[in-house]
Amino acid sequence: MNIGIPKEIKNSENRVAITPAGVNAFSQKDHKVFVQKTAGNGSGITDQEYIDAGAIILDTPEEVFSQAEMIMKVKEPLPSEYELVKSNQIIFTYFHFAASRSLTQAMIDRQSICIAYETIETKNGELPLLAPMSEVAGKMAGHIAAYYLALPLGGRGVLMGGVPGVKPAKVVVIGGGTVGTQAAKVAAGIGANVTILDINLDRLKYLDDIMPKNVTLLFSNQHNVTKEIKEADAVIGAALIPGAAAPKVLTEKMVQMMPKNSFIVDVAIDQGGCIQTSKPTSHNKPTYKVYDVLHYCVTNMPGAFPRTSTFALTNVTIPYALAIANNGYQKAASSNKAIAKGLNIIKGKVTYKPVADVFGFNYNPWNELE
Repeated sequence: MNIGIPKEIKNSENRVAITPAGVNAFSQKDHKVFVQKTAGNGSGITDQEYIDAGAIILDTPEEVFSQAEMIMKVKEPLPSEYELVKSNQIIFTYFHFAASRSLTQAMIDRQSICIAYETIETKNGELPLLAPMSEVAGKMAGHIAAYYLALPLGGRGVLMGGVPGVKPAKVVVIGGGTVGTQAAKVAAGIGANVTILDINLDRLKYLDDIMPKNVTLLFSNQHNVTKEIKEADAVIGAALIPGAAAPKVLTEKMVQMMPKNSFIVDVAIDQGGCIQTSKPTSHNKPTYKVYDVLHYCVTNMPGAFPRTSTFALTNVTIPYALAIANNGYQKAASSNKAIAKGLNIIKGKVTYKPVADVFGFNYNPWNELE
């Protein structure tokens, strides 16, 4: 199979979908890998390293898309790339369809085969291709919260860890999954008083065993969330429903209850955000204020640390990509249910129910298509 790796064009996105080790893995199975010129520069990977691993370097995205049977990306295709997508071409990337009707409609119209990293799901409910980027984003969220609490940056002027005789910051984490866990670890490690809210009691019991004593675990309901955010210096939104629009845990009215100059980082923004006042931002202009509350809603947070993120992502994507390349997407999905969960759109049909439901499209189980 011919694999295409275009250069990412999303704002401040310096990750790339493959490392030289990934190219080598494809080459060993007699697949050809076409990499756009300078695609790896932001992650510290040179064209020569790709060539040495067996890749063919092409100058333009048009050349890459025209040669490839499967395109691997990090972020979803942007409007300027829609026309490059061919009928029957496999696109393997983070799509986050539920956050964008226009992207969903575009991929339907292109009659492509869309396999979403974020909905690849194992039988025990794990999301192996989302996990490493969630870990990066979660750790970033803790550091970002500490940084933006500074008054010159729009925050409350509260030092995250405090000093003897003065309270540390109060950080509220909504969601105890990978993002929330990593964010809490960083914030607690700096010395903040952290509260994690989650609806899964088993998860809360697990977190109780691993978290330090300056982390409080609470069941997530409207009463508890409202009470906690009224005193929060920073709130980290980390609520997720795989492949679906994120639940709006914090309403606009609740945001108005937060202290002046408090800070929100909504890590769920890729799926539409779990806070009602959130809207997508970029690394170039990451923050804005609503009701005197500073918001940070960057849609590609791990892109700020591309070398770490690229290598972490490739470690988990290549085995699945190889299975698709070796067997074709249909056989790969039939033999690997995790890959089947990743099938979101096939030749104009929506095959992932949460995406169909959010936009009112017809849902078509992938294995019932002709």
